[in-house]
Amino acid sequence: MEHPSRSSNPRIEHRKSRLGNLIFLSRWLQLPIYLGLIVVQGVYAYKFLHALWEMMSHLPSLTETEIMLSVLGLIDVAMIANLLLMVTVGGYETFVSRLRIDEHPDQPEWLDHVNASVLKVKLSMAIISISSIHLLQTFINVGDLPEHTVKWQLLLHLAFLLSAMAIAYTDRLLTQAHRA
Repeated sequence: MEHPSRSSNPRIEHRKSRLGNLIFLSRWLQLPIYLGLIVVQGVYAYKFLHALWEMMSHLPSLTETEIMLSVLGLIDVAMIANLLLMVTVGGYETFVSRLRIDEHPDQPEWLDHVNASVLKVKLSMAIISISSIHLLQTFINVGDLPEHTVKWQLLLHLAFLLSAMAIAYTDRLLTQAHRA
């Protein structure tokens, strides 16, 4: 017996197949986005090297606090670069096409089990880490900043934490429902 939602008309089936193929091919429209993120990664590499050069060229005259702030700035750039890499590699692998690097000795461990849900949790954790660096920089400079700036940064950081917890909790619920 034929399934009621299936048409017996070959022309309609052919059109549905072509439409399905077109929709599936549309994932390649994301390719320029991921290539653009690679360019942005280059921008951050340049920014890191420039900031490192600036710090090293002024090292004799820098105070301990200025060195700490410079190092935190470098860590911030490195963490944003890591975030870009996760989005580029994980997003491409999840939404566009397989990278086919299974035999590569430098394949990231997390890529074996990446999916949209894992990527969201990893991204939210990276954003919290970046926010933590900014908050630490703020606390080091707390005397130089207006009180409302400190409060807003703290509130934003707490919002990031709550959002990450909500994402992780939702992911856990979906995983449990999927297993049931």
